[in-house]
Amino acid sequence: MDITVRDRSEPTLLRDLVMLTKPRIISLLLVTTIAPMFVAGNPGWLLCVVVLVGGYLMAGGANAVNMYLDRDIDTQMSRTRLRPIPSGRMGARAVLAFGVALATAATFLLARFTNVLTAVLALAGFYFYVFVYTRWLKRTTPQNIVIGGAAGAFPPLVGWAAMTGTIDLTAVYLFLIVFYWTPPLGARTPQAARLRARRRSNGPAGVG
Repeated sequence: MDITVRDRSEPTLLRDLVMLTKPRIISLLLVTTIAPMFVAGNPGWLLCVVVLVGGYLMAGGANAVNMYLDRDIDTQMSRTRLRPIPSGRMGARAVLAFGVALATAATFLLARFTNVLTAVLALAGFYFYVFVYTRWLKRTTPQNIVIGGAAGAFPPLVGWAAMTGTIDLTAVYLFLIVFYWTPPLGARTPQAARLRARRRSNGPAGVG
């Protein structure tokens, strides 16, 4: 019995690969992807499946590349030091290759079975999250969640484009709604609460 419990609790390659995609975060993104499709019309179940799978692959790829880029700071936080790279369970290059492969597969899937605009918008969200938010904003300004919230606002555009093949004013409104909703949501997360507590304990000049 003890051996069985231990085996189930130990990380496996499959669990690590799933962890790299951050499925709990993606679930929110998929909701804001599918909902605009029903606002725009009456999508078929096959289109919904394609968009869900493509959206998961693209967001999962972005999250994996995020962990690759953040591997140096993940070792410094108890919340992240057990991730596949800082724990030593996976190599950094393998994680990067996995993330790029997911994004590539998502781009092909969306372009082939929806339309090119949908694939381009999803890929734009990938690049914004990886390079603008993770690589730049996250390391330079505490306001990263405010500007970086645009990365999480791409899904409504993706869903709308998948359904209509275009982007109109309604899609832009949906983008802005999610964009303005993201910073308050991020401010209520446990991570943000811990960061505020550390800053208060360290004083005005403290670094979280």
